[in-house]
Amino acid sequence: MLASITIKNYALINELHIDFSSGLSIITGETGAGKSILLGALGLVLGNRADSSTLKNTNNKCVIEAIVSIHSYNLQDFFETEDIDYETNTILRREILPSGKSRAFINDTPVTLLVLTALRARLIDIHSQHQTLQVSDQEFQFQLLDAVANNKSKLASYQSGLASYTKEKKKLEEIQHAQRETHLQYDYNSHLYNELFEAKLIEDEQELLEEKLEKINNVEEIKQNLSEALQISTDENIGIQNLLYSLEQKLTKIDSYSKEYQELSDRISSVKIELDDIIGDLESAFEQVDFNPSEATQLNDRLQLIYNLQKKHYVNSISELLTIQSALLLKVNTVENAEQSILDQETIVKGIANKLDAVALKISEARSKIILKLSKQLADILADLGMPHARFQIKNTPSENYYKNGKDSLEFLFSANKGGQYGELKKVASGGELSRVMLAIKKILSENSQLPTIIFDEIDSGVSGEISNKMAHIMSQMSRKMQVITITHLPQIAAKGNQHYKVYKEEVNHITTTNLKQLSEDERIVEIAEMLSGKSISDSALTHARELLN
Repeated sequence: MLASITIKNYALINELHIDFSSGLSIITGETGAGKSILLGALGLVLGNRADSSTLKNTNNKCVIEAIVSIHSYNLQDFFETEDIDYETNTILRREILPSGKSRAFINDTPVTLLVLTALRARLIDIHSQHQTLQVSDQEFQFQLLDAVANNKSKLASYQSGLASYTKEKKKLEEIQHAQRETHLQYDYNSHLYNELFEAKLIEDEQELLEEKLEKINNVEEIKQNLSEALQISTDENIGIQNLLYSLEQKLTKIDSYSKEYQELSDRISSVKIELDDIIGDLESAFEQVDFNPSEATQLNDRLQLIYNLQKKHYVNSISELLTIQSALLLKVNTVENAEQSILDQETIVKGIANKLDAVALKISEARSKIILKLSKQLADILADLGMPHARFQIKNTPSENYYKNGKDSLEFLFSANKGGQYGELKKVASGGELSRVMLAIKKILSENSQLPTIIFDEIDSGVSGEISNKMAHIMSQMSRKMQVITITHLPQIAAKGNQHYKVYKEEVNHITTTNLKQLSEDERIVEIAEMLSGKSISDSALTHARELLN
């Protein structure tokens, strides 16, 4: 439930903190006092969009913080999924910066508005005045039907299956589309693939071929330099090999005199060994150097083939050519193996569809079973609300289409008068009748869900007298299972609250601000008396107010 809300620098509010309790809470105030501002702030902290125009002082940020008590609503899975610390008294915070940017937090963890609104859906239902028209929305009607039919787990299973079905069906359509597209270019793609396949390309082959050709094209220079390098190394008089040998001999004669000479002797021996190896490699390299015109031609031809293929496909490496070859093979195989691929994918889609149909049937059957019960419940509640002849005609018809909440089409018709024609709610019901229908629906929803809090924004619009007493009684009943907060202009409803808050405006230093305070018993009597008779409160109004409260 909503435990408290703190608002800073929002609209006409400088700073406001209010604690809420369980049961039925009443909020009253004159028209224009700022009741909608309070709801707007609550909407923001629960994920509504915002901009800098909501700031009272545009130089400072707006901060709205709500504390919600969630210990008995099994929300641990939500917090674990979103990687947010779970607290039984969870803190929701929204900050709107002067730039218009906003930030949202749950227990000091930054979150997106999507996460915030997902949590809101499991915490608080705000019924705004315009939402009354939602009663004619088919999705809302299904929500009511499924709540009474206890379809929550079945709908979750259906929606999971629908996601898989949509994914696999899209994959099937892509295969079919690719098959059609690729078939048009099959001959050309097949030619390109065979050309690359027959080239027998090897990764890094180009670099090796270019290196070999470079050696062949410079064979004379290579041979001459290798020969001269060997002569420098092995000449009997000035060759490095003989000189190192002599050096080694000199140091060997004195290496026993000190550790220093021994180390020098060892180092010279190592150099001599390394030089001997180098000379061996030079001799081997010299022997292998040979000009082979046939090999040069082969290398040139092979490289030219590679260059031509690269130019044809607008690439610069064999690696890219091999990637193209794989892609072409896929396209060719798509055509050659398309029929089997399509059959395999159709089998997958059909298997998912069969399971989906089975779940959809269970959902549909559960809905159909409770239609009479739901119609009677609604009619009974509306009878208590002064509509004794109100009737609903609900038809749930299975269809072949997959919708996000099943495979049914729903017809939800209403008649307010005895012998009257059934029609769509928004067309045949007055504003006051719609308000009562919505309250009846909300009462049934509250009995079939674990939603902690519901907030009514003048759901009593268009009603008065004894009907308002009945509406107050229903709200009071609802508040036994959940927290109910209602904004009202009717004294009969205001008197039924467990606690009463008043929204009011005041002017300080020529600046108007909105405030909210919880009323004492005496203040409640005065407020309700004012609602009954206006600013000029009579003794009879005060007496009537006391009677309503008692």
